Amino acid sequence: MFKLFLSAALLGTSTLAAAHEVWIERDGAAPARIYLGEPAEPVPDGGDPEFAKLRAPRLVSPARAGTVRRADHIEVAAAVGDVRAWDDDVFAPWGPATKREAIVYYARAGRSEAKAVLPFEIVPVTPSAARFAVIRAGRPLADTEVTLVTPTRETRKLRTDGRGEVAVPAAVKGRYLLTAATRDEGERQHRGATIHTLHHITTTSFVAG
Repeated sequence: MFKLFLSAALLGTSTLAAAHEVWIERDGAAPARIYLGEPAEPVPDGGDPEFAKLRAPRLVSPARAGTVRRADHIEVAAAVGDVRAWDDDVFAPWGPATKREAIVYYARAGRSEAKAVLPFEIVPVTPSAARFAVIRAGRPLADTEVTLVTPTRETRKLRTDGRGEVAVPAAVKGRYLLTAATRDEGERQHRGATIHTLHHITTTSFVAG
């Protein structure tokens, strides 16, 4: 399910990078949990086999205390409100020297703030809304695919309208996850390596009900 979406969104990448995602979960004011894996699938006992590659995701807002590494996630006692993080160092660049690729992950939990802070973010159009905008570098992305993972781990494909917005059906209580992808083409430097395609993947999770 989710693996197929990412394989299509990141056509040409390694299978491993295409199959994984970074996302954040939070229940109320409890510590946030940052995961690496496949959100449409149950988290394996002991964590995803690649979880060790999620070493130090960068929080946008400082944590109230240090992070704690659990078996399947990184726990962060973040300040009250939405939690955001990003990481450009999960998977090393891959591919032949003339077509190297890399990936940057962005993640958010919560929908209390109707603003984008990350370079690529899925944002509620108003606080606590079930309508979201996909924002890249301050601009909405029209006609962009968004994948919804429901509380029962079903997936649905949605697409933003001309204003870069999408309505999310969230009638069932529980946690929802939204994902969108984009990429930059052209030679550039990324963490000391020359690459030719830079993928960007963003997630936003929220709890309904």
